Amino acid sequence: MRFGSIGGVIVLLWLILGGIAAFERGYFRETGDASCAEAGTVIVTVVAGPLNWLGVNPKITCDIPEPSK
Repeated sequence: MRFGSIGGVIVLLWLILGGIAAFERGYFRETGDASCAEAGTVIVTVVAGPLNWLGVNPKITCDIPEPSK
């Protein structure tokens, strides 16, 4: 039995469960005005995987400077 294939399956399942958690939280609804913080929150929610159901609620904040005039 190869460890690489088992590890890959585990990572894939982890990310699928994270995607399900993000979907349950409504992060994939189209708002038309996505921001850096919203995208970051979706990404870390997916990466957190099953930990979302144990109370992990990752949030990202990011401040992008406005361009000078």
